[in-house]
Parts: sequence; structure tokens; C-alpha cells
Amino acid sequence: MKNIVDKLKSKDLSPLFGIIIKISSIIIEVKGLNPSIGDIVKLVKENNYYELGMVTEVSGEKFFVSPFGFIEGFKVGDKVFINDKGLSIPVCDELLGRVVDPFMRPKDGKKNIQTNNFMPIVKPPIEAMKRGIIDEVFSVGIKSIDALLTCGKGQKMGIFAGSGVGKSTLMGMIVKGSVAPVKVVALIGERGREVPEFIQKNLGNDLSDTVIVVATSDDSPLMRKYGAFSAMSVAEYFKEQGRDVLFIMDSITRFAMAQREIGLALGEPPTSKGYPPSVLALLPQLMERAGKEEGKGSVTAFFTVLVEGDDLSDPIADQSRSILDGHIVLSREMTDFGIYPPIDILKSASRVMNDIISKEQKKSVMKFKKLYSLLKENEVLIRIGAYQQGTDKELDFAINKKTDMEEFLKQTPDDIEDFDDTIKTLENIVGQENHID
Repeated sequence: MKNIVDKLKSKDLSPLFGIIIKISSIIIEVKGLNPSIGDIVKLVKENNYYELGMVTEVSGEKFFVSPFGFIEGFKVGDKVFINDKGLSIPVCDELLGRVVDPFMRPKDGKKNIQTNNFMPIVKPPIEAMKRGIIDEVFSVGIKSIDALLTCGKGQKMGIFAGSGVGKSTLMGMIVKGSVAPVKVVALIGERGREVPEFIQKNLGNDLSDTVIVVATSDDSPLMRKYGAFSAMSVAEYFKEQGRDVLFIMDSITRFAMAQREIGLALGEPPTSKGYPPSVLALLPQLMERAGKEEGKGSVTAFFTVLVEGDDLSDPIADQSRSILDGHIVLSREMTDFGIYPPIDILKSASRVMNDIISKEQKKSVMKFKKLYSLLKENEVLIRIGAYQQGTDKELDFAINKKTDMEEFLKQTPDDIEDFDDTIKTLENIVGQENHID
């Protein structure tokens, strides 16, 4: 009897169970239980194999479950149990150097994570009055960002780009060059082959201070959705220990697409570009969890946003910009000219920059942007030879500094630049000019 009782305890099943009455492509309909929205359930087959799922809608005596895994093999009549553990993950320092799925199960072939410390995946963001003031520079080792789009500890930044412009390369540069002692990388909804490529090519196989959470495009929509929340919980675990954490996620767009699949399957009305209202409500629930908390550490976050057709008015891009504390726009045109990373400094902005940089740097940044803007405005005239030297002293100086400015914006993926050296280089480029105050 003791053995039987121990086995039953290990199953962690409730005494009551429901019955599957209908199965569609990504939604399972169940009756016989009285769950709440967000409850975790176990869908059990005849052979005692189970998949976890989440209650996403309740309608009278029925409720609807989105499974975390594949639904192949389940049939009408299979049992559904409430999972008492809820949606939580094991967190500990053993995660550093590991590649895991959203439930912290290893994807790198190494041993399981052993800990009794669990954290819920879904948590409320930091309360507004408990947020610390962002007053420290967060260096990422990239000249164009450190000097012209300076980030602060606890800031939320977006990286906006079309496909094939260089988001993954820039992500790798930020992870390698940032000063954070802990780095959490969430690869959500991307191709499976990109995971080992990102680790080998972009990170140089160095995961000593990094946790990578992976939910690839072949995973279920619910796994992709909660993969982002799971990775954020890992970052919060280290933040609560007083550490400064870099959180970087690729991509918000795939995360939103996962919620779109779930929402449409539940019958939500499609709005702009087919996204249901729940998608726009979900974005701040994730993004606002990053930040700096008084008495604890900070989570400085970079979220990549895939801009379809290079259209910055895309609904996900537009909503993300309104939530984030700044945006970095990658330009396909700069890629064509061989400028990497192709950061368009005139379309990009950091909202906390003016509060954390010196007056001297602020003045240099304004001069640099004005010179660069003058070059862009008159680029056609200069190329066809229609502009005569001496007509405009400011433009003459900008033309003389064109090569220096373009070299400043360029950086190879293997280079990491010191913040102070970067600022000195910026001041040297614009410091000789007397016509722009």
C-alpha cells in the first residue's frame, strides 16, 4: 500500500478529473471540472503519457485548454486533471551556461536542473513607485549605441528591423560587449538551426555567464508565448539577488504571432493585420517586467521586432515603440552600403539618454547628428557634383568628416569598444567644428 500511495503522490493529480469532449488543431474542449482562467492542467492519455496545458477560456460547464505540446494521440474521452503545482519553473545559479526550454528542461544534452527553488512564470510587473530611477550608463560595447543612443541600467530598448538586416549579429554583439554579470537570451519562435548558429557564431561558444531559453517555431503557440515569460522569470530571479541582468529577446513579433494563433482559435475578433485585442494587451505584461527595482538589481532589456516589409507602422512595432524606453532602427540601405551594424541613428532614439550622459557628450551627440543629417539631405547633390565647396561652411565641414563619421558607425562583430574611448573618439570627430553650437 505504501508503494501505491507514493506512486499516486508522485503523479500530483487531483481526485477530480474532466473529460475531453472535442479536439481542434490547437484547442481542446473539456467538461467536468470548474477551473479558473490560467489554471494548468494535465491531459492524460490511456498509456499515462501526459501533456501540460493552460485553461484559456471558460464557457458555462465547458472550458478550453491550449496545450504546451503536441496534441497528436489524444482523443475524445481522455482524462484531464488540475495540476496543483501551477505554472512555475526551477531557478538557480546552475542555469548559467545552459540552453533550456521554457520549463527549464535541458536542450544541450546536459543534466537536469536540480533545485527546490521555483518561481512562477507569470508575475505582475514592478510597481511604479518601487522602480528605481535610471541614472547609470549601461555600456554594450558598440560605438554607435554607447555614444549616440546611450542606454541606462534598467532601460527597455527595441531593435526594429526587416528580415535579413542583421538583428542576430547585433544581438550577439550586445551579449558579448555588455557589462552585465548575468545575461538571459530568449530565442522565441525562430528557426531551430539558428540556435546553435547563434551560440557558435555570435557568442563564440562562450556561455559562462549566459542562460539561453529556446522555444523554436515548431513548438506549440502556448510554448512560444510562455517561453518569453519564462525567460523573464529567470532574469527576475537574478535581479532579486541584487545582480544587474541583460535580457535580450528575439523576437517580440513571433511572440505576438503565437498569441494571435491562440486568440483566433478561441474566436477573438481579428483587428489590424489579423492580431486580436489580446495581443496588444499582452505586450506590456511582458515588457514592463524589465526595469530597475529599489533595493534589488536591474533587468536591462532589448527586444527585437521583425518589421514586415520594413514598415515601422506595423501594429506590433507601433505598440512596442509606445511601451519601450527607446528604439534602435536597423536600415537596409546602410546594409547595402556595407555599414555594419546598420543602425540608423537619425530614426533611432534613447528616451533616458539625456538623463545619464554628461553635458559634453550631449553636445557632441547633437553636433554629430546634425552633421550626419546634413550629409543625408544633400547626398544626391554631392554625388552628382552639383554642390560647390564654400557655399555652406557647415556642409563643407560635414563633407570633410564624412569618412570619419562612417568609420565611427562601423564595427566588426568581434570588436568590443570601451565606453570612455568611444566618447573620446566622438568628441575628436566633432570637436574641431566652430560653426555648430
